[in-house]
Amino acid sequence: MKTLKQQLSNYALYHRSKRNIYTHFIGIPLIVFAIICLLQRATIMLEPVTLTVASIVIAITCLYYLMLSISMGLIMAVCFALLSIIAQPVVVLSTSMWLAVSVGCFVVGWLFQFMGHYYEGKKPAFVDDIIGLVIGPLFVVVEALIILGFYKDVADYIEQHAGPHKA
Repeated sequence: MKTLKQQLSNYALYHRSKRNIYTHFIGIPLIVFAIICLLQRATIMLEPVTLTVASIVIAITCLYYLMLSISMGLIMAVCFALLSIIAQPVVVLSTSMWLAVSVGCFVVGWLFQFMGHYYEGKKPAFVDDIIGLVIGPLFVVVEALIILGFYKDVADYIEQHAGPHKA
């Protein structure tokens, strides 16, 4: 299994343009939010507990993130928990409104993604490695933390292996 730094630097090879990264700050959260909204309505009954498919997917994803990094796994768990809470008002809407909001966010999120990759001049990372779909949300959070001055060692590793950001 690749390390956190290896996964992020591999993903970063497709994301060196700051404009691309900024579009991902909008696109990826919208996509994740939409997926959570869509999966919150599907449930699995395990007496005495009822689990949503969203909570199962989030738990598996966070377990993977925890294997990469305890701190990032915990941060991502908080991010997913917040998105799940924000999704609740959407989940309880009528079926047509729930689908409209969820699918709308999903489509708009991907439009931002593809616009960013147009700026970058590169295809999305998941085209070459499907794990990019899981690394994307992590990458966005790490990039935000790097901008805030955290994870300097990760930023340095990414720059060494993927190159510096472009304007």
